[in-house]
Amino acid sequence: MLELGLDVYAILFLLAALAGFIDAIAGGGGLITIPALLAVGLPPAAALATNKLQASGGSFSASLYFVRKKAVDLRQIWKMIVGTFTGAMIGTIAVQSIDASIVKSLLPILVLAVGLYFLFSPKIGEQDRHQRLSFLAFAFAAAFPIGFYDGFFGPGTGSFLCMAFVTLLGFNLAKATAHAKILNFTSNFTSLVFFILGGEVYWTLGFIMMLGGFIGARLGAKMVLTKGQKLIRPMVVMMAFIMTAKMMYDYGWFN
Repeated sequence: MLELGLDVYAILFLLAALAGFIDAIAGGGGLITIPALLAVGLPPAAALATNKLQASGGSFSASLYFVRKKAVDLRQIWKMIVGTFTGAMIGTIAVQSIDASIVKSLLPILVLAVGLYFLFSPKIGEQDRHQRLSFLAFAFAAAFPIGFYDGFFGPGTGSFLCMAFVTLLGFNLAKATAHAKILNFTSNFTSLVFFILGGEVYWTLGFIMMLGGFIGARLGAKMVLTKGQKLIRPMVVMMAFIMTAKMMYDYGWFN
């Protein structure tokens, strides 16, 4: 049984709040929370499972805010939600029996591509543009595979979803971020259910961090709707580069 002091719980609460704030705007909050959970002694599987609990709280908080502010109409995107749920369910099952090393080796390149895309496309996402796919086609072409990826591995999911909404549906960045968070909550919660079935979640720690993530994500979601493009684009680029550097280091690219 893991024994932690109140000071450790307080630090993890604050880190989860920061992660929730960042995740609501640009994604990548797991870069903060997963290393923190590993640092306090959680086994890798338990760290991932507990992180899904706190991430579900943060993504739910942001999603609820966006829905209440009418930035998202759930009736319009229910097919995307179903696609994300199905993909995440299959991905979470698959990761238990498939070697994820290939995905890990390719991931820094994919995340870097997202950052470079937004960096060198300064006008992208300023306003709504031409819609390339129907919502149903998007559910199959983007929501399902990204949901699968989040269930299978996870880092960068919010950035991938945001880019898909901008490039395939022509959403502006604020609108894309709001819709991405709905799908991100769907995949987080789906993965959490399967981790619970596996008995990997540290509940007390997870709930404390979930509360922090809930508060931070609420503040981040508000910033998305008030600051929009001026805040989201640089945050997405910065988090993409940070995620790329960390993953390259973790996976031994510099050795």
